[in-house]
Amino acid sequence: MKRYPNNSPEAMARILVLQMMCDGNFAPEELEELEHLRIYEALAISRKGFIQVLQDYCNDVSDEADEDGTIRLIDRERMELVFDAVDDPKKRLLVAAIALDLSKSDREFSEAELVVFRHLLAHWHLRLEDLHAAFVS
Repeated sequence: MKRYPNNSPEAMARILVLQMMCDGNFAPEELEELEHLRIYEALAISRKGFIQVLQDYCNDVSDEADEDGTIRLIDRERMELVFDAVDDPKKRLLVAAIALDLSKSDREFSEAELVVFRHLLAHWHLRLEDLHAAFVS
């Protein structure tokens, strides 16, 4: 699996890509939401750079396919490896808040998205209240 420097824009983008891809549906609304929420600016990554992270992630996931071609979009080990690439507390809050917004963008928070988001929060020892306090207060 491709590695990015810790806390880099690419490492943060990779977490969002994982969240967006986990249900097997890459909704156009999610891409629109990236633009609408000015995510590229928030992460300090270009649109082209984000798309490169998306392509890299898809390649990595397909490379991990079982011999019969089965791809596991939700894999605990992969998720934690991706999550661990961001260890700055402020960047974690930012990424978690964006992941939540992206998951809601298509007005359908799928079971897979919920599983990944909950695991992200638990892995980083965050609560929804932490996100609220950081961005609403």
